[in-house]
Amino acid sequence: MNRRELLRVGMTVASCYVIRNKGTHSERVNARYPTGSLLMRATTVAGSPLRMSVRNHEAVGDGVTLNTARVQEALVRCNILGRAEFVIPAGRYLTGSLSLRSNATLRLETDATILGSHDLAHYCGGQVRREGKWISGYLGPIHAVDERNIAIVGDGPIEGNVGVGGKPTKDKPLRRPALIEPIGCYDVRLEGFSTFYAHIWSIHPTYCENVAIRNLTVRSTETNGDGIDIDSCRHVLIDDCDIATGDDCVSCKSGRGEEAYRLNRPTENVRIVNCTFEGRGYSRIGIGSEASAGIRGFFIEHYRVKSGHKNACYIKSRIGRGSFIGNLTFRYIDAANMRMGFLQIDQVNAGTEDECTAPGLEGVRLFHNFRFTNIRVHDAPVSIQATKLYELKSWMVYGLRISPAPASRAFRSQTRRTSRSKVFLSRATLVHCRR
Repeated sequence: MNRRELLRVGMTVASCYVIRNKGTHSERVNARYPTGSLLMRATTVAGSPLRMSVRNHEAVGDGVTLNTARVQEALVRCNILGRAEFVIPAGRYLTGSLSLRSNATLRLETDATILGSHDLAHYCGGQVRREGKWISGYLGPIHAVDERNIAIVGDGPIEGNVGVGGKPTKDKPLRRPALIEPIGCYDVRLEGFSTFYAHIWSIHPTYCENVAIRNLTVRSTETNGDGIDIDSCRHVLIDDCDIATGDDCVSCKSGRGEEAYRLNRPTENVRIVNCTFEGRGYSRIGIGSEASAGIRGFFIEHYRVKSGHKNACYIKSRIGRGSFIGNLTFRYIDAANMRMGFLQIDQVNAGTEDECTAPGLEGVRLFHNFRFTNIRVHDAPVSIQATKLYELKSWMVYGLRISPAPASRAFRSQTRRTSRSKVFLSRATLVHCRR
């Protein structure tokens, strides 16, 4: 073969390679998975996401058959397609850990239920947060790690198995699985469904940004059963949710001790609106005490507390945890049936004592810019109690109204009382509001 013939053969091979790899992403997917294959058993409408059903992947909704592998395969294929919606039809689908992938939506149709397995062997492991520390633990029935544009929507419930909840022990040191846990994710949407779980948190976004949680019904009425725990996240919306728990309904955190202080991942810009909370646990909204990276920009509006074992809101810290909690706004709040009162503030002694603390004055958390407007409290012995303060700057209360309740005590502070409905405190030892 002479040189000219060799070049001609080489150009022919190269042109075939280029032609074979031309085409859009969808065309290449269609070539890889022809019509009629398992991946392409779906229907599309122009401009809408591709829709696939769990039934096409041979999942069985009898509440007994374990479907983890089948459902996970479908979620991976949704990611390959780039924009797809995975549909769970009516039935009870038993699974272990499911990992959501980028650009995928999990849709629960009416009467569709995802059931968490009772066996910890069905859950995968990873690095998770517990009480403000990164430790080894189990990832939940639905989780995501470092993904973008993920969603869970629809009508059906997601039910965890209470047998896998609880606290780590010496024999089983791994943290137990939270029900829904996105970690390090961007653009997360949770909307429309209900959850049932106990003994550990239901929804726990960690290190996430742009999180929208709308129209959820959350039930977790046993001990240590937080509803939604926001952990070192930015730009979070919780809208029109009905939450009843055995611990905090919503808890806002950013890690604990020197580890979190050095990592410096604060929780910022959290908005809670139009929600109803109740329960027999600690507080309906807890801010801290695991907040060593800081919390700022917390806005709560049109929020109703039906009952509370202790407080409607608890802002808390401990000396040695450092950083700040600031720019908190509460307005148009209606709170009733609280055993201890509407608001409690503890800057000094809340939470577990840390082994490694932030040093010196760095370990004293700054509390600043708390604003409460148009608050109505029913049936609470004390409205506001702030008995353990190191320093509190710019504290204002407007329009506080107390409806019939046991006799309350008068204001006592180190600064002046400007009126019966407005209080300014730069540093207080005790605050009890009267009608």
